[in-house]
Amino acid sequence: MGPSLEDFLFGLDPFYAYLILFLGSLVEGESVVLSAGFLSYTGMLSFPLIVAISFTASVCADQIFFFIGRRYGTSIIDRFPSLHKPSQKAFRLLHKYNVLFIMGFRFVYGVRTISPLIIGASGIGVRRFVILNIISGFFWAVVSCGAGYMLGYFFADTIKEAFAKLHHYQVVFFSCLAGLIVLVLTMKYFRYKKEKAMAEALHPPDASKKDAEPS
Repeated sequence: MGPSLEDFLFGLDPFYAYLILFLGSLVEGESVVLSAGFLSYTGMLSFPLIVAISFTASVCADQIFFFIGRRYGTSIIDRFPSLHKPSQKAFRLLHKYNVLFIMGFRFVYGVRTISPLIIGASGIGVRRFVILNIISGFFWAVVSCGAGYMLGYFFADTIKEAFAKLHHYQVVFFSCLAGLIVLVLTMKYFRYKKEKAMAEALHPPDASKKDAEPS
């Protein structure tokens, strides 16, 4: 019989855990950061290091999206219909709360990724966003990692017992996990194809060429 799920997870090289944390923090990675906080409680990861990694990845990603928003924000939103609703919500929150929204958009469900794009498209100054982004990113990293650490403090024994019970169901667990990943990727692919088809239907390339041709 192979190693238990607990042995597998806790036997991973910390480098891979830090790498996963960095990649997860680039997007809506609260679950990844919480998991890293839990692992820091077990002693597998360094708490100061996971705070530094999640902070760096989050701030860099949001800064990149901010600059993309300043240059291409409106055209990107128009091109993808799925962005219309969250972008409208983000615009309303930005208009109503301004600085508070920039400081707290990381904690707002559903607009986490789109918000830096919207903020950039709104014309807010670069220096102002950089300062607020750094402050907000540090606060988010400390709170999220700290929450994961507290989960470990209160529920570490319960979680380890659950891992031990899963020992007999590892094949089923990883098969279901692999199937779920494939399903999600497939759904995202078809959703992308649908949005692309809708965007092309709304903005046919031939129509724009005809408009450009002299009469």
